Amino acid sequence: QVQLVESGGGLVQSGGSLRLSCAASERTFSDYAMGWFRQAPGKAREFVAGISWSGRYTYYIDSVKGRFTISRDNAQKTVYLQMNSLKPEDTAVYYCARNPSGSYYSPDQYDYWGQGTQVTVSS
Repeated sequence: QVQLVESGGGLVQSGGSLRLSCAASERTFSDYAMGWFRQAPGKAREFVAGISWSGRYTYYIDSVKGRFTISRDNAQKTVYLQMNSLKPEDTAVYYCARNPSGSYYSPDQYDYWGQGTQVTVSS
């Protein structure tokens, strides 16, 4: 089994920062790319950021470029999402997911998902 557990969400004011963590249970974590998605109530799940297995390549949705940074620590089997300059439109449940395909932007390309962590940004 692959278990992914997100943490670090919470309530923050506009302009504030949060760092999300996603801890993986399985020993082959470093063989897989990872991604962060988010889903607001009543909306589709959308890609936020992705990172290759080595951390060499990163990918971001345009709306978070310059504000969010994805990183990983393979020794700790953890992927992070540093979120700065948060905006109310960033409010969503954030999910991490494992990517076996090498294609980052569609949720269909991910095979295991965490249960999510809530991020709420007040005006």
